[in-house]
Amino acid sequence: MDGLVIRPTAAAAAARRPDLPPDLRLALACFGPRRPGQGPREECGVFGIYGHPEAARMAYYGLHALQHRGEESAGIAVADGRRLEVVKGMGLVTDVFSEESLGRLLGDRAIGHVRYSTTGASVPANAQPYVVRGRRGSLAIAHNGNFTNARVLRDRLEQEGAIFTTTADTEVLAHLIARHRWEAGGLEAAIARALQEIRGAYALVMLTEEKLIGLRDPHGIRPLALGKLGDAWVLASESCAFDAIGAEFVRETAPGEMVVVEGGRLTSRQALPAAGPSRLCIFEYVYFARPDSNLQGRNVHAARKEMGRQLAREAPAAADLVIGVPDSSVSAATGFAEESGIPYEMGLVKNRYIGRTFIQPRQGLRAQGVRMKHNPLRMVLEGKRVVLVDDSIVRGTTLRHLIGLLREAGAREVHLRIASPPYVNSCHYGIDTADSGSLVARGRSIEAVREYVGADSLHYLSLEGLIRAVGIASPEMGFCHACFTGEYPVPVDEEAGKDALEAAEDG
Repeated sequence: MDGLVIRPTAAAAAARRPDLPPDLRLALACFGPRRPGQGPREECGVFGIYGHPEAARMAYYGLHALQHRGEESAGIAVADGRRLEVVKGMGLVTDVFSEESLGRLLGDRAIGHVRYSTTGASVPANAQPYVVRGRRGSLAIAHNGNFTNARVLRDRLEQEGAIFTTTADTEVLAHLIARHRWEAGGLEAAIARALQEIRGAYALVMLTEEKLIGLRDPHGIRPLALGKLGDAWVLASESCAFDAIGAEFVRETAPGEMVVVEGGRLTSRQALPAAGPSRLCIFEYVYFARPDSNLQGRNVHAARKEMGRQLAREAPAAADLVIGVPDSSVSAATGFAEESGIPYEMGLVKNRYIGRTFIQPRQGLRAQGVRMKHNPLRMVLEGKRVVLVDDSIVRGTTLRHLIGLLREAGAREVHLRIASPPYVNSCHYGIDTADSGSLVARGRSIEAVREYVGADSLHYLSLEGLIRAVGIASPEMGFCHACFTGEYPVPVDEEAGKDALEAAEDG
């Protein structure tokens, strides 16, 4: 993934904590989060559990496993049947929670959230879970995704007298639920009616004093899985969170499905009609999901490795070795190497211990930032023809500097192979991409992109090859690939950007 923000590897920090189980520390050390910069950034991660005496601690471990989906803020809400408490703050899970704060979160049901802001600024007020309290009880909401009509809805609600305290689209949903809750039918009916007014992509976990509720958007763009830990039910954005706590994967929730756990019993209903076949974001396979997660029955590492194999078939190269941009491209690089017969080597070493306070370099110093993040191995690269495999090109700035580093280390040729199609459209469904005008492949030929990044050759994986590599051939399961094709399954408001609700507030 091209782009850079010098931030910590949260998994590396977590892997050093002595209070975590050894197997969890090892998993986090092996599959730590990636922190891109000018490219698509992580979405958010949600987690929920019902029926476990250590619900807050299980949520804590589950959020560790989902840390790669958001490093800006973290939060956990816990209920015990009578009251609901929340602890949240800015930073990593380990920054926000301590033994003392976890000790205050008592109850056998909890939800948790790690955030990368996609609508609303990165400020404490926008940290989740978002909690509303009223005469009918409390409701905590944790949300992964984006409501594309949030600004229109917020304008209407404000005209009707609503007062907002955040600039996150989650609060729009909370207001709509509160209004519908006074109607007959109970909380679940109020949630369903509120979501009938909302467009977008989302996976939601909600908590009241008595209930855990999970719900997925009608297109199934954002993932949400269901698991079991003994008698406890678990919800999570990715199955790797189940592995972290020893839970068993049960199934993926269906598009538009609402699951409710109350009194230890799980019920399911079709809260919103499914909008045709599932349209899971295909970039989950390309980049976002952890390699040890499974999506739609397909292991992410296996899918990425097959992407590399398919790329080698579509775009072979005469070279001496194959290297991947660590960490997200290693699986595809090994697949390319195996299919092509060209040896795989570790040509770039990633620095996993850059502290959170290291200042992001100015544009003029970006090359120095890349040096801090990746170090090329001269003994491996010198005099060699190199295939460099990356998962995508977004702005292209970091790849340009990386290729420069490879040449400085003595690489004779650098052939760039990208394990996805050209990224030419912004995502409006919960991934914070650069605006479309700064996407290097938008409006440029492949040759122009090759010249910009400085590679000797450049080839992308075709969309057909990507879908074939993922290996999902079912009429019920498709993909959202709007970032590659511009085919948005949900209508998009042209003004629906990350800062849309800040603009609404200012205006």
